[in-house]
Amino acid sequence: MIKILCIGNSFSEDAMKYLHAIAKCGGMEVKTVNLYIGGCPLIKHWKNAKSFRKAYDYQLNGERTGKKISMRKALKSETWDYISFQQASYDSGVEESYYPYLTLLSEYAKKKSPGAVQLIHKTWAYEIDSIHDGFAKYERNQKLMFDSLSKAYKKAAEAINAEIVPVGDVIQALRATKEFDYEKGGLSLCRDGFHLDYIYGRYAAAATWYEKVLKGNILENSFIPEYNGIRADEALIEAIKRTVHEICS
Repeated sequence: MIKILCIGNSFSEDAMKYLHAIAKCGGMEVKTVNLYIGGCPLIKHWKNAKSFRKAYDYQLNGERTGKKISMRKALKSETWDYISFQQASYDSGVEESYYPYLTLLSEYAKKKSPGAVQLIHKTWAYEIDSIHDGFAKYERNQKLMFDSLSKAYKKAAEAINAEIVPVGDVIQALRATKEFDYEKGGLSLCRDGFHLDYIYGRYAAAATWYEKVLKGNILENSFIPEYNGIRADEALIEAIKRTVHEICS
């Protein structure tokens, strides 16, 4: 079994929603845990690392459990194969906001789970018409936000010698396709201007993890997501698969 721990927030919640199901469909046994605090930045994660407080919602295999857990206990609860870090979306393009908290968290995680491969979960830019207050840091410009977070995440990955899971790249590339070009009438990959759409956005994120981290071939995976009784359009899923595979190969 491959075990993945995300030290994150709602953006890792989005990314993990379908990963377990996709992996199962691909014949893989995977356990995913997301340590969830909404909007949690690296500085808060570091403060939590130094505390025994059960600060996190414990999300298992893409589902909320109702349980609370401390970071310390989560790190020691399993022999993790992968541990991921990310910055809160509003600060994802602000390089100075990462330090020293990312490097401190990385060293802390190495001590608690020395065998785990560390990852940087590269998150995405907001939708072009997002009303999120944090979008103002990027002049409410999606391209500026994407370029800024790309630069910051690249530096972050180098700082802790981690591989990048390029979810943000996939989302941005999909926005340039006719199916998901929101500006020209395509579907938005966000449900509220910043969180991912419950079906296509979340699927794209999980598919990226499946290819990049689990080394699966998403083109050969038959999982089709559903949400609230609505089954995804298979043509749109195929379009997402092609982009994910192109970026992750």
